[in-house]
Amino acid sequence: MTAATKNRNTPSRAGLVRGYLIAASVHAFAGAIAVLNATGFAEPATTATGKIALGRFSREFDNTGGADGAATIEVERGCFRFANSAAADEITLTDIGQLCYLVDDQTVALTDGTGTRSVAGIIDDVDDNGVWVTIDPTSGAAL
Repeated sequence: MTAATKNRNTPSRAGLVRGYLIAASVHAFAGAIAVLNATGFAEPATTATGKIALGRFSREFDNTGGADGAATIEVERGCFRFANSAAADEITLTDIGQLCYLVDDQTVALTDGTGTRSVAGIIDDVDDNGVWVTIDPTSGAAL
């Protein structure tokens, strides 16, 4: 192959919605951060290690009485705005391009909380309403 010598129509995938089996005994809310747990099931983000951020839940699903894998739930990858942490964990404009970490299913923080939090994604922007985070489990950001 050779380098491009003219414009090209590069294929892309818009939307990037994927289905994941839901974890037992969870209630997933639309718009909340979805993670993959250690056993391979999707659940709402919490402060914990070993979670892989997947994106945001596309819709609400209540599996509080169900088993692991009882249903498939849609998760969207992309760039989303979530709540900003506070004090020493508050994210600012100078942190754009850095990793941020999961506090819960709607909040991100600047640090890993002394090794207690999993990676949420990459900080894309910060505004008065929160932090824009690019979440893509295939980006390598969780490594």
